[in-house]
Amino acid sequence: MNLWKRLRPAGDAPGIRTFGTFGGVFTPNVLTILGVIMYLRLGWVVGNAGLLGALIIILMAKGITICTGMSISSITTNIQIGAGGPFSIISKSLGLEAGGSIGIPLYIAQTLSAALYIIGFTEGWLRVFPEHPPWLISVSVWLLLLAISYISASFAIRIQYLVMTIMALSIMSFLLSPSPPVEHIVWIGAFEDADFWHVFAVFFPAVTGILAGANMSGDLTNPRRAIPIGTMSAIVVTMIIYLGLAFMCGYIGTSQELRTNQMFMVDHAWWGPVVIGGILGATFSSALGSMLGAPRLLQALSEHRIVPFHRVFAQKSRNNEPRNATMLTGLIIAAALMVELNTLASLITMFFLVTYGVINLVVFIQQSMRIISFRPTFKIPRLLSLGGAIGCALMMLLIDAMFSAVALVTIVALYIWLIRRQLAAEWGDIRGGMFLILAERASRIADTFPKHTISWKPDLLVPIEDPQVWAGPLFFIRSITYPSGSIFAFTITSEEQSAQKMAAMDDLLLPLKGHILVNSVVIEESDFFQGTKLVVQTLRGGSFRPNTLFLTISTNDKNDLLISQLASVATRYQMGMIILNQHARSAFGMHQHVNLWLRDKSPNWNLALLIGLHLHLNWGGKINLITATEDDSPEEYARLYDVLQSISDQARMPSMTELHVLTGSFYETLLTAPRADINIFGLSPDEVPIAFIRQVPELAKSSCVFVKDSGYESALA
Repeated sequence: MNLWKRLRPAGDAPGIRTFGTFGGVFTPNVLTILGVIMYLRLGWVVGNAGLLGALIIILMAKGITICTGMSISSITTNIQIGAGGPFSIISKSLGLEAGGSIGIPLYIAQTLSAALYIIGFTEGWLRVFPEHPPWLISVSVWLLLLAISYISASFAIRIQYLVMTIMALSIMSFLLSPSPPVEHIVWIGAFEDADFWHVFAVFFPAVTGILAGANMSGDLTNPRRAIPIGTMSAIVVTMIIYLGLAFMCGYIGTSQELRTNQMFMVDHAWWGPVVIGGILGATFSSALGSMLGAPRLLQALSEHRIVPFHRVFAQKSRNNEPRNATMLTGLIIAAALMVELNTLASLITMFFLVTYGVINLVVFIQQSMRIISFRPTFKIPRLLSLGGAIGCALMMLLIDAMFSAVALVTIVALYIWLIRRQLAAEWGDIRGGMFLILAERASRIADTFPKHTISWKPDLLVPIEDPQVWAGPLFFIRSITYPSGSIFAFTITSEEQSAQKMAAMDDLLLPLKGHILVNSVVIEESDFFQGTKLVVQTLRGGSFRPNTLFLTISTNDKNDLLISQLASVATRYQMGMIILNQHARSAFGMHQHVNLWLRDKSPNWNLALLIGLHLHLNWGGKINLITATEDDSPEEYARLYDVLQSISDQARMPSMTELHVLTGSFYETLLTAPRADINIFGLSPDEVPIAFIRQVPELAKSSCVFVKDSGYESALA
C-alpha cells in the first residue's frame, strides 16, 4: 500500500460520494438543533421566564453545548476519527467496551427520536389538515424517510437543503412580524406555569443535536476539519437565531399569550403558512437526521462485533450506504410508532446527555494526563471540558433524576457485558496510561505522609529459583495477600535462558493475576544471592516497594545457607520475612484452621497475627492462639491466659478465636496442640534456625510458617 492510500481519508475512495463541512456537518446539526421546541415552546419559555430570564436560559443551555462542541472539536483534531462519530471518539480513548456501552443506548435513542419526530410531524400536519387519518400520515412519512435514507445520504442531504431553506424563510417571516410591540417588555417573568429549572429543563433538549454531523464521520471527506468547523459554526448560528427569536417573542407578545398560545409564531408571522411549513420541516429534517445517523452508528458497532448479527449489519453497499442497518432501524421506528413514546422522551435525552458528558470527560482526562500523544490542533482550556461534563451531569438531574439513574444503570450493565465479551480493537486507548498516571500521582502524595503501621498490607518479594517446579506455594501466597496485597516475583538466570524463564514465570503467576497485583522479572545474573540483593536494593527506591521477603524451604539442604544470607538482607533493609515449610503430604489440609504460636514477652508476633488474620479472611475456619510453658502452676497458666486474652482483645481477633495455654516442653506441646491446617511461629530477630524449621512440620503434621517482623507491622493498629 503506497503512502497516498494510507493517508487518504477512509471515505474518500473512488466512486464513493463523501461530504464536506456544510453538507455533512453544518446542515444536519442546524436542522436538528432548530427543532419543534423552537416553534412551539420558545414562546412559552419567554412567557414564564421573561425576556431576560429566557436569554439567560438560552445562554446557559448553549454554554453546555459550546463546551461539548469544543471538546468534540478538540479530540477530533487529535485522532483519526472513524465511523460512528461519538462511538469512535469514546472507543479510541476509553476502549471498545466504553464506546459500545455508550454507542448502543445512543443508537436506540437516535432511533426512538426519529419515531418521536414522526409523531411530531403528524401532529403538526393535523393542525393544518385535521380530517386526515393520523396513522396514514405517520406511515406515509415513515416510508418517505426510509426511502430517502435507503437511496443515499447524498440524496438525503439534498432534501435537507430544501428543508433548511423553508426553515430559514419561516424564521425570517417571524422576525419581520408586522405585530406592534407590547407597551412594557417583561424582563423577569413570574414563572406561573413552572419554576426556573423546570423551564430550563423544557428548553434544554432544543439545543442538543450537535452530534448529528459527527454521526456522519464515516461519510465525511475530512472529518478532522469538517467536524470542528461545522459543529461550532452550527452552535453559534443557532444560538444567534434562538436569541433573536426570544427577543422578538418578548418584544411583540404578552406573557399571557406567550404562555397559552403554542402557535404564537404562526399567528404573528409576516406569512403564517411558511412558519407551519417550518414546523413540518423541522420535525421532518430531525427525523431524517436520525435516520441517517442511527444506521451508521449501528454499522460502526457491528464492524467491531459489539452487537448481535454484526456480520449482517456491518455490510455496506457499493456506494458506502449501510442499507442492512438502515432497514433494521426503519423496522424499529415502525414498531415504536405503535406505542406511546412520550414517557421515553426524557430517557432519550438522558442518553444524549451521557454521551456529551463522556466526551467532555474524555477530553478533560487526556488534558489532565499531559501525555504527548494528546496534541490536538484545536486546543481548549481544561475548564471548558470539565464544565461541559459537570453541566451535562447537572442537566440530567434537573430534567429527570429517575431516568438519569435508569440511563446510568443501563450503560454500566452494558459495559460489564462487553467486558466479558473480551473485545479486541486494532487501536490502543488511554485506560492503562490513565490509571498509571493516577497511581503515580497518588504515590507522590503518599510519599509526603509519614509511614504508619496502620496502613500496612502484605506486599511480598518472592525469589523463585525454578519457576517450572515452583507451583506449590501459590495458593498460600494468594491466601495471605488477597485482597489488598501484592507480589513482586523474580528469578535469577543466565542470559541464554532468560526468555524461557520469563515465559515460565508468566505461566506460573497467571492464576494470581486478576486477583492481586502481580509483577515479575527475570534477572540475568550468575549468582542467586547477588541477584536477589540487587533486586532488594533497587526496589527500595520505589513507591510500591515490597515489605516482606517470602522464602520456601526445599526438601534438600543445598539452599540452607542461601536462606540465612537472604534473611540477613531482609533484616538489613528492614523487611519482614516469611519462611514456608510445606508439609509433603498434608500441604494445607482443609484450608480452614490456623494455629498461631506466641511466646511470652516476645516482641515478634505482629506479622504472625497479621498473616493469621489474612488466612482467616480467605479460609474462614478458626484461629487458635497458643502459648507453651514448662511451668504447670495455676498462677502461670492464669497469667499466660490473660496475656493471650489481652492480645486477642487488642488485636480484635475473630469472635471464634480460641486461647490455649499448653504445658510441657515445646516439642511436647507440638504433639498436644489442636489440629490445624497450618501452624505459624515467630522467629528470633537474631537468627534463622534452619534445623528447627525443618523439624517442626513433621512433629506438627502440617505445613508451617516462620515469620520475622520488620518493625513496621502492627496487629493492634
